[in-house]
Amino acid sequence: MIHLKKVVLIMVIFLQSVAVFAKDYKASMFNIKSDGSTMNTRSIQFGIDYISKNGGGRLVFYVGRYLTGSIHLKSNVTLQLEEGAVLLGSTNPFDYDRIGNTALIHARNVDSVGITGKGMIDGQGRALANNSIQYVHTGMIEDGLKYDRTRESIRPMIIYFHTVTNITIKDIILKNSACWMQTYDRCKNMVIDGITVDNVAFWNSDGIDIVDCDNVVITNNNIDAADDGICLKSHDEKFYCNNILIENNIVRTSANGIKLGTAGKGGFRNIKIINNTVYNTYRSAIALQSVDGGFLEDILVDGLKSTNTGNVIFLRLGERVVGKKSSMQRISIKNVIADVPFGKADAGYDYEGPIEDMPRNVSPIVIAGLPGQYIKDVTFSNFEVTYPGGGNKMFAYVALDKLDSIPELPANYPEFSMFKEIPAWGIYVRHAKDINFSNIKLKVEKKDYRLPIVMDDVHGAQLKKVTFDQVGQTKLLYDYKSTGITVN
Repeated sequence: MIHLKKVVLIMVIFLQSVAVFAKDYKASMFNIKSDGSTMNTRSIQFGIDYISKNGGGRLVFYVGRYLTGSIHLKSNVTLQLEEGAVLLGSTNPFDYDRIGNTALIHARNVDSVGITGKGMIDGQGRALANNSIQYVHTGMIEDGLKYDRTRESIRPMIIYFHTVTNITIKDIILKNSACWMQTYDRCKNMVIDGITVDNVAFWNSDGIDIVDCDNVVITNNNIDAADDGICLKSHDEKFYCNNILIENNIVRTSANGIKLGTAGKGGFRNIKIINNTVYNTYRSAIALQSVDGGFLEDILVDGLKSTNTGNVIFLRLGERVVGKKSSMQRISIKNVIADVPFGKADAGYDYEGPIEDMPRNVSPIVIAGLPGQYIKDVTFSNFEVTYPGGGNKMFAYVALDKLDSIPELPANYPEFSMFKEIPAWGIYVRHAKDINFSNIKLKVEKKDYRLPIVMDDVHGAQLKKVTFDQVGQTKLLYDYKSTGITVN
């Protein structure tokens, strides 16, 4: 197995060599207008095709606003947006091509492409999404308008790449998609570095989506999204996400900060999540989920600062397809500093997470497998977690002698709030084996009726140097139907 750091070095050297030999072509050479009103779709596409046929290079946009519909990147072509250049997405849904998904910038079955520079791509997503709704009402678009919005396949994202090798997305500002900002599906050898994502214009607006990709580096990015920030998915049981580094990113969302497993038919392996910051995030800072029959294994989270986030760590096994058993094992999470708010962490943002899903008494760390289907070999170390406390017995109180009343919900969409009330204010573990906690500091600011840690059907767990600060409570742990639990 090639070490991930070596993969990163090889990719950086390759991308630098491409940049050295690339030829630049000014957008004006192809009669591409920067007035913000001329529709440039055909001119931009002609430029891309020309550059690709003539050995490759960069199509360079200088200061101005360049209006366009869907364009398709070809091999050896990079879009270079200089500072002050804005690639502006059309607000007309009929200006976008749908090839698998609808997007402003497509690439499929090509090699060595990029989007770089200090400029901006603005999808004008709110106007675009609202226009798609209007076209449904007039009969021009057919859609059921679930939740009074068109489905995701109708609302264009800004970037959709499928089966592309050698990708560079660097320094660019991506803003206002009508849906997910960018999706990379079955791609290989990719760097996303130093970009800014501002994707709060409409619903279902993820920051970065990685689907069944191999050798990916996601570093030094600043992401603000109304839906998941950095989201890894697996849509096909024949493929999986592999060798992915997520490092030194700043993420804010009204869903999850960094998430694996919205879909998990294949799986996730060799994922490193290093030195990231998550803040003002409604759901989980880190969510690791295997719920569609795939695997999730060999995951490292090292260095996380989670501030004002509804849940810190959520690990979940599920069974959304009957008979498809999922697995989760070999996970290490360490060096975490976190605080959890009493109310909604994303209150005041345009598109908040749904308040009806929010439990009244949350727990910062939740590990939830299924009966006979255990989450295995998980290590937590060097944690400092502060929780506001103030848990109220009157809200769906779960007594320690009624733990069986907590629903399993194997087929439900996975979120930390799915169980509503749970019986621990610090750590709740259910259906797990070989779980180890060391050097954990838990603090609750107000009196809470619950214990710091509850374990249900846990076999083989070690708690070493686990301390807590809770008014009126001296007991650390309650275990139920569990074996082999030691506290040192």
